[in-house]
Amino acid sequence: MKSLIIKLSFCLVTCLLGFNLHAQELSEKEKEIIQGKINYNISLAQKNIDSNEFYKAQSDLDEALKLANQINDNKSIGLIYSKIGKIEFITEEHTEALKTLIKAVEKQRFAKDNINIAETYKTIGNVYMSKKDYNRALDYFNSAERLFENEDLHDYEAETILHKGEAYFKLEKYEEAQSEYETAISLAKRYQNTKILSSAYISLGITQAKLGLLTLAENTAIQGLDLAKQNNYANVINTAYAALSDIYTEKRDFKIANDYLKKHIKLNDSLLQVKRSYLSPEKRLDKLYSNPIEYQKEKEADLEKEASSTWLEKLTTILSIALITILSLLTLSLYKNNNIRLKSNNILHKKNAELTIAMEKAELATKTKANFLSTVTHELRTPLYAVTGLTNMLLEENPKPEQVQHLKSLKFSGDYLLTFINDILQINKIEANKVDIEPEVFNLKKKAENVISALNNSALDNNIQLHLEYDKDLPTNFNADQLKISQILINLIGNSIKFTKDGDIWVRIKKLNQVGDNFEIRFEVEDNGIGISEEKQQNMFESFSQGSIQINRKYGGTGLGLSIVKGLIDILKGKIYMKSELGKGTTFFFEIPMKKSNEIIVEKKANYFNEVDELELSNIKILVVEDNKINQMITKKILNKMKLYCDVVDNGEEAVDKVKTINYDVVLMDIHMPGISGIEATKIIRTFDKELTIFALTAVTIEDKMQEFEDAGFTDIIPKPFKQEDFEKKLFNALMLNEKTNATA
Repeated sequence: MKSLIIKLSFCLVTCLLGFNLHAQELSEKEKEIIQGKINYNISLAQKNIDSNEFYKAQSDLDEALKLANQINDNKSIGLIYSKIGKIEFITEEHTEALKTLIKAVEKQRFAKDNINIAETYKTIGNVYMSKKDYNRALDYFNSAERLFENEDLHDYEAETILHKGEAYFKLEKYEEAQSEYETAISLAKRYQNTKILSSAYISLGITQAKLGLLTLAENTAIQGLDLAKQNNYANVINTAYAALSDIYTEKRDFKIANDYLKKHIKLNDSLLQVKRSYLSPEKRLDKLYSNPIEYQKEKEADLEKEASSTWLEKLTTILSIALITILSLLTLSLYKNNNIRLKSNNILHKKNAELTIAMEKAELATKTKANFLSTVTHELRTPLYAVTGLTNMLLEENPKPEQVQHLKSLKFSGDYLLTFINDILQINKIEANKVDIEPEVFNLKKKAENVISALNNSALDNNIQLHLEYDKDLPTNFNADQLKISQILINLIGNSIKFTKDGDIWVRIKKLNQVGDNFEIRFEVEDNGIGISEEKQQNMFESFSQGSIQINRKYGGTGLGLSIVKGLIDILKGKIYMKSELGKGTTFFFEIPMKKSNEIIVEKKANYFNEVDELELSNIKILVVEDNKINQMITKKILNKMKLYCDVVDNGEEAVDKVKTINYDVVLMDIHMPGISGIEATKIIRTFDKELTIFALTAVTIEDKMQEFEDAGFTDIIPKPFKQEDFEKKLFNALMLNEKTNATA
């Protein structure tokens, strides 16, 4: 009665307030007062939610909602709906929760309240998890994670990632789940969120058990349990007990498993009673009927209260209790069977979680490797530019006969190191899915002949004959990614040359299938070299894999070639396999789809700067922007050899000043310099000169910076150390274009 009077009084006050508000517009001061009341009620509601007083919290939020509607405060309305939806989720009103949370999102979007939208998305994801719609739950968790990350709320992000892991686990995508759990652990450690950290350890332990890594699972789960006990996280402790019971059962240590199971049942009963206390009456009945023992206890308590002073009522109570006891005994066996079934399910769930963690570790390692390679690439390529550039210059300047061999050895070492770096970067790009297919029309037969011709000298050094067999039924022109096909052939043929002595290598290209212009083509590379053992064949396509340490020392190489080949063939939607026998040789087969082309291929002539008549070389002005003195000298000498002359500056500020005062044809711009970077300098130049040709002459990994270079306004990119032919070609084409443009103007 008292609560009813309070509610009626509140309604009366609200009506009167509403009448006054409509009669005259609210002043800013009145809005501030109402906003203060809204904030107070929301704060009070949150305290009641934290202490499981959900119906009190609901009342507080209802009052706050009425006030928020009066001042049309969409941000507060969205937040209130979000909290009401969370209460409905906790009290298992899932359908109502979804309706309320959708309302919250609508208001929060209108108010552009991204932080609370993320929290609402997370709650919606939890609702769908309860409804066993795991794919939809994942969608909402992903959206929430992105928003939390954008807002730098990594503490909340860790909890969302933990939920993502649970969704993947339910979908039996254990590798994905493992990755999410490891990420959650990493974030929780960084931001000292012990509750998420303990839960993530338990989930990780469950996954490890699923993978059969029982000792690791035991240690991980115990780590989570200890952390939960230190902070008194009852629900996490309960989950840990169940997990450890299942893990020790798998380890066939039944005594310890039974001890943990008893602890789990005892704590679970206690938590169940707490949960029942805040469920609605209907849900409470559902819980009681789902657990016969609890139902018996409840009914016994009710019957004792109902026992009255009359003898008939007492007799009814006694008979009812007796009947319930008999029914309880009958249902007890069902309850035990249900427990066994639940226990089996728990074992399955926990094993799944281990797979997820292994994958998360692999993903984390891949990301770490990618970041390291991006950072170190520039530092490796810059000195290599000097080594290869100076060596080439010395070889071309008529060195003494006794110096030639030393210079050739230096050149070989520089080229080998550059190849090794490029191989590592190629593997990194393939693993990061940064390699795209770039189709163009080319002559397949001629391409194979060119590759064989390029490798023929290496083959002759080992007394090897190279043979090409091209299927007569196969057309010559195709539209495909010729660069990747060349790289595959170079790696496979080069591999055969390395492991063959005084023998033959056969390259065969055959037609397998044809549907219209679409062909399935098989490439074979066969040698009669040393061969590969069956044991080593199992992992030949893994990175850094070779036959043995002795083979590595004897024949050299990085062990990356076949890994690159496998990655490129996968990108081309093909497949590769092999057969080999020790002492008899090896054959690699790869099959890829290719499309025939009827386009006529026009041969391009590399004219470059030999056609001096087409350019007035003496009038060409080039600016080299480079802070490294050795690299300045090398670039200047390369240009001088092409009969081109240049000015040199060593920082971005001077480059901008020079371009303002002198009409240059081309600027060769380094990226990393003291003061402003090459990117910043180019952006400034583009504010007053849109047409100037500016090349990024850089040692950074191009793929990682391509978008940044384009945005800055670079005409093109020349990676260091560069091939002189490529450098000349790009420079020549740019100067020719400038010449034609000036002539037209």
